[in-house]
Amino acid sequence: MLELHTDRLDLRPLAEADWPLFLRLHREPETMRHLFDELPESEVRRRFEHRLPDWSPGAEHWLCLVMTDKASGRDVGVTGLRLLRPGHAECGYLLLPEWHGQGLGSESLRVIVDFASATDLTSLEATVTDGNTASCRVLEKCGFTLARRVPEAYRLGGRWHDDLIYSLELHG
Repeated sequence: MLELHTDRLDLRPLAEADWPLFLRLHREPETMRHLFDELPESEVRRRFEHRLPDWSPGAEHWLCLVMTDKASGRDVGVTGLRLLRPGHAECGYLLLPEWHGQGLGSESLRVIVDFASATDLTSLEATVTDGNTASCRVLEKCGFTLARRVPEAYRLGGRWHDDLIYSLELHG
């Protein structure tokens, strides 16, 4: 079983027992305000189940890792990546609101970058809804740069928003 570790976090693959965490992440207004309008529970469940199978390089589903705080033993969110095309993957993370602002997004993203660098991936990208300045700062701290803006790419809260596409070249 894939396990990754940082100074403060243990990361392990998503399991069926993590459904309450995954559902809560998708129900927290503070977590979702830059990501999605409220999704029906059936759609959240579909996304959860799509992430449950064992992951291997080349898999079409997300490698979804649960982040657990080493000090408290509490789950803080999820992080991971998914292959977009050979050599290129998208990465992302979701944190429960009580863990925002503590550097855990950056810490989890750095370990995902390290993991990706040890595979045959050559680049990573992350999509951020314009206005999500905290996520932009996390990506920039981890070496990502703004590659392009996609105007009015995403409808959220009844308004169109630009997507900001960040990228990072990996050097094995």
